[in-house]
Amino acid sequence: MRKAVFPGSFDPLTNGHLDIIERASELFDEVVVAVGKNTNKAGLFQPDERLELVKAAVSHLDNVEVGQIEGLTVDYMETIGAKYIVRGLRNCKDFEYERDIAGANSALDDVETILLFAKPENQNISSSMVKEIAKLSSKRLDAFVPAVVVKALQEHFG
Repeated sequence: MRKAVFPGSFDPLTNGHLDIIERASELFDEVVVAVGKNTNKAGLFQPDERLELVKAAVSHLDNVEVGQIEGLTVDYMETIGAKYIVRGLRNCKDFEYERDIAGANSALDDVETILLFAKPENQNISSSMVKEIAKLSSKRLDAFVPAVVVKALQEHFG
């Protein structure tokens, strides 16, 4: 069985993330979306809130599970028996970052990183940008995030 992990903070989950998850679900027998904490950023949603938002957004995908990750991705992968990491690329900056992380992960354990290019309509979407837009306006959030996340952002920012 080919099992992949798509790790991220998903704070919040964007349409770009969801597209990568849907495409990965077609490539692998099982995909685990591993919701973690980015130690370099202050979070908007609590970890359990992010976990529930991701679960709701991927509920239509039969071979996708959602888990919570603490620590290194490769350690989490070992506990669930996954050998593949899926990551999305929006631009050259993402590529350089992901290349370096893939090298480190490969040195730590026998894992393979699969990079999927973002579709053009998702190349400019980032969770940071979504949070800024949501803080200042509720216009057209659905262009950036799934409906369940739109609702959560509107509730958060009033």
